[in-house]
Parts: sequence; structure tokens; C-alpha cells
Amino acid sequence: MNILALKLMLAPLILGGASLAGRRWGPTVSGWLIGLPLTSGPVIFFVAISHSETFAASTVLGTLSGGLPLVAFCLSYAWAAKRFGWPVSITTSLLCYAGITVVMQNLILPLEIIFPLVVLVILLGLWLMPKNSQLEAVNSTPGKWDLPARIVLGTSFILLITGIAPLIGPRLTGLLSTIPLYTAILTIFSHRLQGPAGAASVLRGLLYGLFGFAGFYLVLALLLGHNSLGQAFGAAILITLVIQGVSLLVLRRAHKQTPA
Repeated sequence: MNILALKLMLAPLILGGASLAGRRWGPTVSGWLIGLPLTSGPVIFFVAISHSETFAASTVLGTLSGGLPLVAFCLSYAWAAKRFGWPVSITTSLLCYAGITVVMQNLILPLEIIFPLVVLVILLGLWLMPKNSQLEAVNSTPGKWDLPARIVLGTSFILLITGIAPLIGPRLTGLLSTIPLYTAILTIFSHRLQGPAGAASVLRGLLYGLFGFAGFYLVLALLLGHNSLGQAFGAAILITLVIQGVSLLVLRRAHKQTPA
């Protein structure tokens, strides 16, 4: 099958399915779902098909490093949303994301350092997130156009990043594959429909989901080049599902213990 055709088929299925599931079970679960490597995973897969093992391995390490700017995005948006609307909040969070991404582009750390660092920063991010009781909550009905918009934007992003990968190099490809485009869409919609509390719920769920993200790229980094592409991605997906299952249990327990 043509790689372009595969991209066009796979991306809408993944992004659309995640959106519908998140809509059914609420913003926190929606954020948890997008912690899965739904956009960066396909990017890495197509990069591994189209480029050398060395290129793919470097891209994987760059993507794992992208967990740090993602945490910065979550924290900056959640705290900005306490005082400002979504335009200021998204601008602030994207600037923070871009700043940390620039740092990580020039700070190349080995796997044995970057993986525990990412996990530690995720834990720190969960601790620093504002509590629901500190945030205003509102309720509104979503528009009919939001789901198609999410799918179109997310698919376009995957096509763009995989297309320019040879020009920007493996590390920046990996870092940019974690651009929180899909996260931003869900967070903005939740902010507009449910207020700052809704936005924070998406972002808190994402932080819980990032443990699976970290596990996915740890396994890929260890197996790519030593096993077949199918074995490496199969093992990474399996580990991610196990981690996500555990994080969902923790997330539900934390949600029950948190006052409304």
C-alpha cells in the first residue's frame, strides 16, 4: 500500500476514535486518551519505514524528549486559564512549549537520563496542577463541526511532519511530532464549553497518559535496530496499553477522592 494512502486512512481513524471516546467519558478521560502516542506514533512509524534505523532511533529519542515541553504546556495553560480566556492561555502555553523545545533540541541526553527525567517531570507536573476546587466550571453544548475539525487538523499535521522530516533532521522531527496540536484543540474546546476546570481536566488526564507515552518510546528506543519493525512496535504498544490501564485506575481513584 502507498504510504501516503496509509497515512490518510490511519490518522482519521485514530484521531476520530479518540475524540468520540473522550466525548463519551468526559474531558479527563479525553486527555488521558491523547496521552497515547496517537500522532507521534504514526509519525515515527512512517519515519522508520522511509528512513534508516539510525535516523529512526534518533527521532525516537527526540520524541521522548518532547515529553518535557508537553508538561510545560499543560502547566502553563492550566494556570493561565485561572485568570484568562483561551486565546491568552493557548498563546502562553505554546510559547512555553516552544521555549522548552528549543532547549531540548540543543540538549541531547542519553536514554538512561532522559527517560527517568521525563517520568520525574510528569510526576512534578501532576503535583503542580491547580486543583479543580480552585477553578471555575461552566457547561455548554459542543458544536457539530468540532469533531471534523479535529480530524482534519490532526491528519494534516501528521502529513506535514512526515513530509518535512528529511529537511529538518531526525531529532527535530521527533520533538515536533509531540506538538500539542490535538491537545490544544481538545483543551480549547473544553475551556470554552466547561470553563477553566474543563481545560484543566483535559490537561491533568494528559499528564496521566504521558506515562504510557514514555513507556512506548522507551521500548522503541531499546528494540529498534535489534528487532523487526513489527516486533518493536508491537512490544511498545503492548507496554503502553499496560501502563495506560494502570494509570486509568489511578486517575479514577484520584478523581473519586477529589472534591467537586
